Amino acid sequence: MRAVLISYDLNNSGKDYTDVHEYIKGEGTWWHHLESTWILRTEKPVRQIRDEIKAAGLDGDDELLVVELKGAAAWTGFSSRGSEWLKKHLS
Repeated sequence: MRAVLISYDLNNSGKDYTDVHEYIKGEGTWWHHLESTWILRTEKPVRQIRDEIKAAGLDGDDELLVVELKGAAAWTGFSSRGSEWLKKHLS
């Protein structure tokens, strides 16, 4: 299973993006300690994830980036729970 970074700017402040968040949560093991950044453990290719998030409720002016994570990672400032998840799922 790969780790995928999902990051977005949801530019319509009046819109309810609950369906986008529920899609990501329903796809597998996830991490969400930054406002518009998620890490998802999945077998799906990044293009499929992008298309499914878009269909879940993005507007035409929203921005979305989905990237497969490979290699080293470093972080600071997260709770022990957040850091433990990263250590476990990014190794």
